[in-house]
Amino acid sequence: MKTALVTGAARGIGLATTKQFLAKGWSVAMVDWDGDELALSAKSLDNVLPLNYDISQPEQAPKIIAETLAHFGQIDALANNAGIADFGPIEETDFARWKAVMSINLDGTFLMSQAATDALKATKGAIVNIGSISGLRASTLRVAYGTSKAAVIHLTKQQAAELGEFGIRANCVCPGPVRTKLAMAVHTQEIIDAYHDAIPLNRYGSEDEIASVITFLCSPEASYVTGQVIASDGGFESTGVGLPALRGKQY
Repeated sequence: MKTALVTGAARGIGLATTKQFLAKGWSVAMVDWDGDELALSAKSLDNVLPLNYDISQPEQAPKIIAETLAHFGQIDALANNAGIADFGPIEETDFARWKAVMSINLDGTFLMSQAATDALKATKGAIVNIGSISGLRASTLRVAYGTSKAAVIHLTKQQAAELGEFGIRANCVCPGPVRTKLAMAVHTQEIIDAYHDAIPLNRYGSEDEIASVITFLCSPEASYVTGQVIASDGGFESTGVGLPALRGKQY
């Protein structure tokens, strides 16, 4: 049985990705720093291993890999989904906010990938990093978040270039606006309408739609796909810069 390791797996895109892997017959190591939510999400799932760790801590990534290998025996795919979105104007983004975003979004992705490399060499496995539309195009309030995701995009290309000779593929999925509980809680109707107007498909994406791209890139069907950056965004990248509803505001 193939095994995937998914970070940020307690909710949202990570949980949707976990469920899609399970539906395809994979086992899944579910990693999240929210132990209570992780335990709740994993409770009703079979063939999963919940691991309550913080990927931003350098000493924890090797422990995650070791526990996954001890339990499942192999790692065939790593989905680096864990991330935080702390938005704010440039002049209000102090170094503490900057470092907090980078430590999860970029450092955690690097640390997990590096720790998993030997295991992925053994299976000729896949890495899928979760970027963002904010890493592909600049927008308001996203100096730390957008920069971290742009770095993840380049990290993916480095991984593809350096690890390809070992049979490891690395790709990056960049979601656009996704209809998550958090987004719907903080997006006003004005913002929702503005996103709909800016997205050619005229709607938010779903967690399952993003998860389907992630699981595809980990599958044998994507065996010759590496070093790619795929925006799963309803066409949002192709349309203008920023949203008038967000300018001058903080969400």
